[in-house]
Amino acid sequence: MLSMLNSLFTRIGSFDSPEDASVNSMTLFVVLVLSCVVIGHLLEESRWMTESVIALLIGLLSGTIILLTTKGKSSRILVFSEELFFIYLLPPIIFNAGFQVKKKQFFKNFMAIILYGVIGSMMSFVIISLGSIQLLKGLDIGILDLGDYFALGAVFSATDSVCTLQVLNQEETPLLYSLVFGEGVVNDATSVVLFNAIQRFDLSHITSVNILQFFGNFLYLFLFSTFLGVGVGLISAYIIKKLCFARHSTDREIALMLLMAYLSYMLAELVNLSGILTVFFCGIAMSHYTWHNVSDCSKVTSRHAFATFSFVSEIFIFLYVGMDALDIEKWKFASKSPWTLVGASGMLLGLVLLGRAAFVFPLSSIANLFRKSNTEKITFKQQVVIWWAGLMRGAVSVALAYNKFTRSGHTQLPGNAIMITSTIIVVLLTNVVGGLLTKPLMRLLLNPPRHSGISTDSDSLPSKRLTLPLLSSGHDSESNVDIGNVVVCICHPPEEAEERCNGSSSSPTSGDSTTTEDCWD
Repeated sequence: MLSMLNSLFTRIGSFDSPEDASVNSMTLFVVLVLSCVVIGHLLEESRWMTESVIALLIGLLSGTIILLTTKGKSSRILVFSEELFFIYLLPPIIFNAGFQVKKKQFFKNFMAIILYGVIGSMMSFVIISLGSIQLLKGLDIGILDLGDYFALGAVFSATDSVCTLQVLNQEETPLLYSLVFGEGVVNDATSVVLFNAIQRFDLSHITSVNILQFFGNFLYLFLFSTFLGVGVGLISAYIIKKLCFARHSTDREIALMLLMAYLSYMLAELVNLSGILTVFFCGIAMSHYTWHNVSDCSKVTSRHAFATFSFVSEIFIFLYVGMDALDIEKWKFASKSPWTLVGASGMLLGLVLLGRAAFVFPLSSIANLFRKSNTEKITFKQQVVIWWAGLMRGAVSVALAYNKFTRSGHTQLPGNAIMITSTIIVVLLTNVVGGLLTKPLMRLLLNPPRHSGISTDSDSLPSKRLTLPLLSSGHDSESNVDIGNVVVCICHPPEEAEERCNGSSSSPTSGDSTTTEDCWD
């Protein structure tokens, strides 16, 4: 592995043609993704490391090596593309988040999630925007107009729901996971909508009518994006139920689910709605309706397939962010005024801390007013964890910053270069420091129960029933699998699958100790 990496790094700096450059770059990137998977597995039980931190650190190390092998010409093997991020990498992550989410917890805490994700994001947006106007103007950054400062507010109000998935555990802290993760998805959608609205908003003529139109447009995008996602999810359930794809192949069922989910995202983007919000609620609708109409094999396969796509996309994003942190082009401009860069990064980080604290604690108190039982109220210690876990900024912030301050991944203006490098510094600090300290902070404040894996020793099992969270039945409570029984998956021929569609076939059973489940193939 090391010799392969050394050979690839050497070839990166000495390729002869664009074709060779593309092949070498993609080969190296695949090897680095594999390295992240292997190292992440070896450090699975670490109290400090998460997959995102590992990918960031490997990206930094790889960027350093590439920088040395190319003699300071480049630290990246790929140029950042907003199309790659928003169209190919982000949809699988958000869809899987909606597909795997515990719906009971999510909708039980829906009021608090909306308060954090919508009202809180707007409060953070206003604080960061106004703070940037007041603080950054004192630095010698360059020419930044009013739209740039408001764009910074949208960029840094976007939390990193991807890293939240890896830091918090859905089984150990279901309330915190539901709140922080649900807020993260809604927050990402809110930030993107705010960012796009700012680009179209005429800041030279701000009136009360324009402000009302701005918020009315936001409400329209939020509601119609949600309805579109739910609608596509329901249509997919109807098609699979009526056409009974399982009579021929389970592959078609999974392909239909994948393509319908992706269609919801692209339709939302086509009609200028929020693709993030649409594909998230499409995932929720599919897990509640479509998933129950597919064969048993497809139920298991679909959950693992969607989780795998999401996992690889997450690693890809953080690996690239780590590499791009050493991009020599932007650092050449920023290095001319290092103290300006340090000051801008510190001010933006301080505004992120302040902006999040300004809404987490007040809105938590408001959310507690709607919670009747004291056991359901969000305690102060939980509020501290919510504040800290939501500080992490990630790929959405980087993508929005590139959208505003670069052209095709490149920048030639000193002010824009400082904004990009400041964004990357804040992303690295919040992810590395936040990712490393969130687990110890939770153990210090909350002391959550350890989630143990499945034991193969029957004597060590506490009871005859065991929880399998991933292979759940789609209900909010996990599937209960009787340990005394053996689950066998039988793939039936198309003829029997057609009988099942007509309602004339039932699942066969064999013996008392063996439960037979049908995988109609």
